[in-house]
Amino acid sequence: MKFEYFIAKRYLKAKRATLFQSTIIIISICGVFIGVATILIVLSVMSGFHKDLRDKILGTNAHIAVLKYFNEPIAEYDSALTIVRNNPHVSGASPFIYTKVMINHDSYVDGIVLRGVDENTLSEVSNIESKIIYGSFKLSGNDIPGIVLGSILADNIRIHTGDELTVFSTANLTPTPMGYIPKLKKFRVVGIFEAGMYEYDASLGYISLASAQKLVGMEDAITGIEVKIDDIYKAPEIAQQIEKKLGFPFRANHWIRMNRSLFAALKLEKVVMFIILTLIIVVAAFNIIGTLIMIVIQKTKDIGILKSMGASSKQIMRIFMLQGVIIGSIGTVLGMIVGILVSFLLGKYKFISLPSDVYFIDTLPVHMVLDDFIIVAVAAIAISFLATLYPAMKAARLDPVKAIRYE
Repeated sequence: MKFEYFIAKRYLKAKRATLFQSTIIIISICGVFIGVATILIVLSVMSGFHKDLRDKILGTNAHIAVLKYFNEPIAEYDSALTIVRNNPHVSGASPFIYTKVMINHDSYVDGIVLRGVDENTLSEVSNIESKIIYGSFKLSGNDIPGIVLGSILADNIRIHTGDELTVFSTANLTPTPMGYIPKLKKFRVVGIFEAGMYEYDASLGYISLASAQKLVGMEDAITGIEVKIDDIYKAPEIAQQIEKKLGFPFRANHWIRMNRSLFAALKLEKVVMFIILTLIIVVAAFNIIGTLIMIVIQKTKDIGILKSMGASSKQIMRIFMLQGVIIGSIGTVLGMIVGILVSFLLGKYKFISLPSDVYFIDTLPVHMVLDDFIIVAVAAIAISFLATLYPAMKAARLDPVKAIRYE
């Protein structure tokens, strides 16, 4: 290929090439460069969004939740907890109670999701304790039971650490001559957390497992067991193992199933964006086609001379195919350099902020995935190669006698 490469390089950087030809070549390179850089930046942002959202969901929620069918309470859960912990892939397990309640502070009322958690084992399945921005996560041991609220929720009801609030639970109604009334209980705000996800920060609260059992009237029962595993992508298999070991009426729900719609939509969006942005490279490929056709027309005499000297049609084809591949490769390399650089700067300095109530997160996340970069590079060079086929075949079909005669 040395002969073909030498000629292809000479045609691209010939000193007597017209300004118009040089400009078209530069435009073709820029087209591929812009397309590749844009795709890499967008895919890195979308991968970052996917990873950041997954990490925040799994930072607050466990990988697997062991429940009973119809969400019946799990009584005498110690044996179930032991079976779950005995699975070799389980790195942590903690009992929990999940309920919806109303809270009241002064004249402010809001509906929230309340979780009763075991303070001794919560850190095995969740990192919520590290998200405390005010106060602490000490839920028990005080004169009034403690409660931890999300930062946006605390703002909404105008409450601070040390303040008291009232929790209304309809899960444990008290009969009176006037009818049934909700169970009321006083709590003191001991901490405020910020998970970085609007859904949690605006509607989630934590109390101790014992306080939750009294509030909802579950005595020694729990809603379920949160489980953390060593490989999050094996959650379906491990959940099935746990479910089989516990038997009916237990069921194990994993994070992939619980968030299937959300992550499927994100994956589809990423694929669609890749396809749409690839059209930029396709447009650049038409520039490559135009450039090579123009070079073929200008080099008709040279092609005739090369053929008369013994160059085969395949060698002539390779010359023009190499030109297109060189243009595409230069554009791809430049695009990858700029794409990596911009993605790195966006990820490190976080120039762009987002409304957290719309996008779940407050800054533009970036996560560079090697597979994405390889796929984009291969696709760009492949499109550039396909763009060379017609001009290369046109050059290969030229009759050397006619090419020289008409020149």
